[in-house]
Amino acid sequence: MKYRHLFFDLDHTLWDFEANARATLEVLYSNLQLEARGINDFELFYRNYLAHNEKLWERYRKGYIKQDELRVKRMWLSLLDFKIADDELSRAMSVLFLDLLPTRTILFPGTREILTYLAAKGYILHLITNGFEKTQHSKLKHSGLDGFFKEVITSEGSNSLKPNKEIFEYALRKTRAQLHESIMIGDTPEVDILGAKNAGMDQVFVNHLRISVEEQPTYTVHSLKELETIF
Repeated sequence: MKYRHLFFDLDHTLWDFEANARATLEVLYSNLQLEARGINDFELFYRNYLAHNEKLWERYRKGYIKQDELRVKRMWLSLLDFKIADDELSRAMSVLFLDLLPTRTILFPGTREILTYLAAKGYILHLITNGFEKTQHSKLKHSGLDGFFKEVITSEGSNSLKPNKEIFEYALRKTRAQLHESIMIGDTPEVDILGAKNAGMDQVFVNHLRISVEEQPTYTVHSLKELETIF
């Protein structure tokens, strides 16, 4: 085998963040009676949340904000879009969201099948994720993926974030993997692919959305099933 250690991203690659976030927000929308508060368009509220979350994560990755600010501000801004300036509600939503989200179990098609296939072929599977330690381990447990991965490297545990090369170097040390036998598998060119390149590691771009990208990865697939053509 050319590669021995396969490092996966979790959110947006294996675990469907958008679908799970939607299901969680639908529960909050109902339980907190947000329609009665003036949010009469759930679809718009959901899309706005995703946009705010993405922008705040970018700021978090660059070190401009802390995780607590990210967690609350994405709710605050989503509410503010509907002219609701309620700090208490924002904080309550943040807590409830983080309690419920990791219990969601929607995965991308073929996730369990490809992990089973790779493990059976003798590959050693790990995760490198920018997600929060407790949250990511909870996602893995509830979705039944925790048994597939030997090591789970989070941004909290490594004190670094993708695309910084330090998180990859930490991952290699922790797993005792050699660079030439390791490869990163993820969905985000600016984070997973560029990050692995920064560390000198080969990459697989899982292009679920079939977007055009400037960053050229070592390999590109459009579904998890296609990983069988590489490994």
